[in-house]
Amino acid sequence: MWSWETAREGLPVVMSGFGITLLATVLGSVVATVLGLLIAVLLRTPTRWLALPLRAAADFVRSTPVMIQLFAAWVLVPGLDALTLGIAVLGIHYATYTCEVYRAGIDAVPKGQWEACLALSLPRRRVWWAVVLPQAVRNVLPALGNYVISMFKETPFLSVIAVQEMVHRANEYGSVHFAYLEAFTLAALVFLAASYPTSVLMRRLEKRLAQ
Repeated sequence: MWSWETAREGLPVVMSGFGITLLATVLGSVVATVLGLLIAVLLRTPTRWLALPLRAAADFVRSTPVMIQLFAAWVLVPGLDALTLGIAVLGIHYATYTCEVYRAGIDAVPKGQWEACLALSLPRRRVWWAVVLPQAVRNVLPALGNYVISMFKETPFLSVIAVQEMVHRANEYGSVHFAYLEAFTLAALVFLAASYPTSVLMRRLEKRLAQ
């Protein structure tokens, strides 16, 4: 049965893991957005010995569950602390998705602009940084935001490598006080309160950019 007293006492415990959840999301998102952009650019290189293995690695990461990747990283990199390892795994996992988002944004840049840059003999680096990437990134911001929300909701997977994030703390409280209903309900409400306004903001941003 639901107990309001148990829920009131459990809220600070659950919230004590929110900072770790937020930190993992923010730093993981930074890794995913930066690494994803780098992968997207490298995949367009004419050097096949670089592009083909990189694409195969990205496909492999996308095709395997993040929980298995966490377990594998935990075994293969034993010297790294759990939080750092979890952030790295989440960032790399989502980088394989954001690179496809960037690819779509880059492909959406009109070919005429590429041709104009070639006609002006602009350096390739300047073409990317001054012409292509500003337009591509602007077009894909809403999609990147949605992946950030998805990463936020997948941070509970970090508990499998003993990261003290919010769901891990909820599970501990529930096991000690036999109050899993209250503990996990509180965690779910916190996730909802944090992710729903962000998703609404992303939809508004998408509509604004489409105008």
